[in-house]
Amino acid sequence: MSGTKNYFHTGAITPDIIANSIAKHSTKKNIGAHQIFLGQVRADEIDSRMVKAIDFSAYVEMANNEISKIREEIIVSHNLTCAHVTHSQGLVNAGEICFFVFVSSQHRHAAFDACTLMVNRIKKEVPIFGKEMFEDETYKWKENKV
Repeated sequence: MSGTKNYFHTGAITPDIIANSIAKHSTKKNIGAHQIFLGQVRADEIDSRMVKAIDFSAYVEMANNEISKIREEIIVSHNLTCAHVTHSQGLVNAGEICFFVFVSSQHRHAAFDACTLMVNRIKKEVPIFGKEMFEDETYKWKENKV
């Protein structure tokens, strides 16, 4: 992964990670809008079984390259000031955050549109896999829905 940013965090994305990312932007005076997406693991009931966690895995090097490409394209196309992406790797319990996208721009419409596009493209194009772990210790591979 030389030269490529690592967008993955082991385990759940904590409120501290999110707060620190936001706090770093308070001194930037060319930003007029921020948009944040937080993906959270749901305790869905599937075939009469409750999801207790998702175990995320990825082809990390390929995933980092794809996220970098998507991120750069959207920064340019939406004239963003900055964009941050963090995705969990490993086990994340129901109720915990697993996906964090934070974009900043001069105007709100660009931030709204860019954040939505970034989330959708990452979910569709990046090789990240989730195994839904059920309370009865069985599992099922999760299908991403865009």
